[in-house]
Amino acid sequence: MGLAVIRVTPHIVLHEADLEFRFVRAPGPGGQHVNTAATAVQLRFDVDRARGLPDEVRRRLRRAAGRRLSAGGVLVIEANRFRSQARNREDALARLVRLIQGAAERPAPRKATRPTRTSRRRRLEAKRRRSHIKRLRRPAAPGD
Repeated sequence: MGLAVIRVTPHIVLHEADLEFRFVRAPGPGGQHVNTAATAVQLRFDVDRARGLPDEVRRRLRRAAGRRLSAGGVLVIEANRFRSQARNREDALARLVRLIQGAAERPAPRKATRPTRTSRRRRLEAKRRRSHIKRLRRPAAPGD
């Protein structure tokens, strides 16, 4: 039996073995059922050890993950929007795929630009006006 793979982009696939699902009790209201059923899902994905992730994507994913990335390099996505374990599992997986797809896109290189002559003139004129207003607020100097 082969490992199941999830296609993220044409060049990136996730292996099912790199994903760890933990089922926990969901917080919030829900009556008696919420106290007995572990419907919330924690999806754990080790960014450093994952197969099929190019280093460039791995670096961008670490940056995009923010607080969801643990000190050990494990990305933790919590899903508890739905009342069923299966739907929360799908939701967590979909969020991971979206996060990786976002990290897979190369950011457009920034092109340095210069302010136009008109915009420089407007900025300096605004500074002169502001300076004049503040000068009028000063107490009158002796001898004026």
